Amino acid sequence: MSTLKSKIASLIERTPEEENSLKVLFVDELKDIYWAENHLVKGLKKLAEGSTSAKLKNAFTTHLSETEGQIARLEQVFKSIGEEAEAIKCEAMNGLLKEADELLSDTEEGTEVRDVALISAAQKCEHYEIATYGTLKTLAGVLGYEEAKKLLEETLAEEKNADKLLSEIAEGGVNLSASKEKE
Repeated sequence: MSTLKSKIASLIERTPEEENSLKVLFVDELKDIYWAENHLVKGLKKLAEGSTSAKLKNAFTTHLSETEGQIARLEQVFKSIGEEAEAIKCEAMNGLLKEADELLSDTEEGTEVRDVALISAAQKCEHYEIATYGTLKTLAGVLGYEEAKKLLEETLAEEKNADKLLSEIAEGGVNLSASKEKE
């Protein structure tokens, strides 16, 4: 079993070819999340419009604004590493957004059950983003992209806060109210 020291040493002793392939992976992942964030803007608008609870609608609207800032921040990340901001289709987010659309059409407008479904859909997106930004932040550090790492840390914190807020809304009454609605 390798030790932490040996893992760190192997990262430090990376050959130029290995570093190059890691950078390629990093840039590809940036392009992927750039696509995801741009498409999430449309998805968050739909979720806000479909929400029953004013608190949930506000959470989606606030996160929509944050997401627009995250897109600009990703453009800064690209620039900081000497790359053009470019998107490649993110199949994971595409699937999550399709599922959110299905939940909107499968639930009754104006119900708490719909809000529970929308929170679930949004949290799936948040968890994907948290995993992606956590990985990107770590890779930025390994590659020595300190500015990119700081920018990615900022976005990661926002994603974690958005997820926490959605949990608070769900646990703060929406789930219980939905359980009392008649079918």
